[in-house]
Amino acid sequence: MQTPAPVDYARAHSVEQALDLLDQHDGEARLIAGGHSLIPMMRLRIAQPECVIDINDLTELDYIRVTGDHLSIGALTRHKTVLASPVIGEHYAILHDAERVIADPIVRNRGTVGGSLCQADPAEDLSAVLAALRAEAVIRSRTGSRVVPVRELDDGPYQTVLEDAEILTEVRIPIRPGAGSAYEKVERRTGDWAVAAVGAYLVLDGGVVSDVGIALAALGVEHGCATEAEDYLRGREITDQTLAEAGRLAAAASRPSPDQRGPVVYKRHLADELTRRALRRAADRAQGRI
Repeated sequence: MQTPAPVDYARAHSVEQALDLLDQHDGEARLIAGGHSLIPMMRLRIAQPECVIDINDLTELDYIRVTGDHLSIGALTRHKTVLASPVIGEHYAILHDAERVIADPIVRNRGTVGGSLCQADPAEDLSAVLAALRAEAVIRSRTGSRVVPVRELDDGPYQTVLEDAEILTEVRIPIRPGAGSAYEKVERRTGDWAVAAVGAYLVLDGGVVSDVGIALAALGVEHGCATEAEDYLRGREITDQTLAEAGRLAAAASRPSPDQRGPVVYKRHLADELTRRALRRAADRAQGRI
């Protein structure tokens, strides 16, 4: 592996200072917290920023709290904190499902929620989960804040809608009565990127689906969501037949690429099967059966 190109280093002690530094470098700086994605890209010289801005002192962005009818997670919250949180486990079992299969303890100890989302990797676990949950991303700049649905945060592989002088500060997830969620992933070895993965979120009202989110990772779907399967399920009961049709629709929406992880036909089969499994487990959790 190569070594990074020469780069300046700055350490921010507040969000305002980090925003000032980003503005000063006019698009040539990158934020760094865990660094597990940025550092390898710099060593390969895929990324060559003039300056890296260390944001590990921004403890104001390290929190998990319930605010009104939604859960707020600060962007600097580590994966290990999400995995250990009883509040997360109470409301969003899917987040614990995903955190258990993200890389290894070394990565989970340093990697952050904001870093995962801003990497915009199509195979990233947490991005798929938050898309399924219809979470929102709070983005700050020197002139104010804006809120973007996580489903619209990526602008293509490894690209987001964040401007050069903006920082993702928080993720907000709605809390809904009668909801259940689950994440299913197939990987070649423990902690690897997904061959395919599916996150499912269901809200049941009298046994009928009133809201649903289905997000696919590593399956080539634009913005990662199986919207036709979602539309099909809304207003229906969860049965073997409806699960089978939702799986079929998710597989039909998939556009995976053949690679060392498997051929297209195998990945589409996984999209079908994992969608059924994730929806079934989400429904069981919504109904208190597991």
